[in-house]
Amino acid sequence: MQRVTAVIRLEKIEELRMALEKKGYPGMMIKRIEGHGRQKGLKQLYRGREYTIDLLPKFKIEIVVKDEDVDQIIQTIMEAARTGQTGDGKIFVSPVSHVYRIRTGEMDAAAI
Repeated sequence: MQRVTAVIRLEKIEELRMALEKKGYPGMMIKRIEGHGRQKGLKQLYRGREYTIDLLPKFKIEIVVKDEDVDQIIQTIMEAARTGQTGDGKIFVSPVSHVYRIRTGEMDAAAI
């Protein structure tokens, strides 16, 4: 099993959520975060003064999937979250050793 973690733009969350549901992956964790990558924030003009926004608002999505589903999830995220501009986000994939469903006690693939 793998944990797919994506950091995406705020305006893309609904499109991504719907795309994942359509592909059969309705379960996910979503968290609002702030951060920056290479773009190091934004410079904006407000009332004639320039200021820098260092940390940009983003959404962090986590999905635990079977190994064979990872490529499809990544492709779905990339298609739904891409704008083609700097700041579209990142996808991280990391192994998950065990998953347990608390209610039933099911384990691993049966608990996803």
